[in-house]
Amino acid sequence: MKKSSIVGISGGIGITIIILGIIFATSQDSGSMEVEDVLDRELRPEEEITPEVQEKLDEIEKIVDENEYSPAPREWITSGPFQIDRSKYVLGEKIFLVIGGLDYQEKGQVAFLRPLNDTHYSVYQTIPFDGAKKNVFNYYISPQLSKTRGICSADDIIGNWTVVFRGTDYPNLKFEITDQILPGDEDSYTKPVC
Repeated sequence: MKKSSIVGISGGIGITIIILGIIFATSQDSGSMEVEDVLDRELRPEEEITPEVQEKLDEIEKIVDENEYSPAPREWITSGPFQIDRSKYVLGEKIFLVIGGLDYQEKGQVAFLRPLNDTHYSVYQTIPFDGAKKNVFNYYISPQLSKTRGICSADDIIGNWTVVFRGTDYPNLKFEITDQILPGDEDSYTKPVC
């Protein structure tokens, strides 16, 4: 009796598994067919592209190609333990400053000077340093328009900047900010703020 009940239970389980497998396979096929049909319709438009639409698409593609932005390679301009990553930046790019290996007694300020004209500069930002407290660190600045600082338009940022290391004998570093604008930042620099 034990043998026949085991065979009966095993047979029932086997039949149940087969029925569930058929139901599962049937439901999977019907669902995937609907998705494929929808995708096919989206990928194959019923209308042909008109010459006017194609002309607009070509015009947009040309604009994208002309405005494609690629950052300049990093150059790492150095003065003692101070480095900046490039000699030219576009409006909206961050200026990356690396300070590494300050001596214990070195203390002062890194001053970023923006051009006012061909002969005069104005301090844009200062960054204090003290080798006794921290001899290695990174910093970045991103020159922006500011009504309170009197930086009203992109013309107030564009030009040849100087980085001075106050409290040291290290030579100054020079870099240029060009009139090109980082894609996506056009609104930040095209309208004067004062």
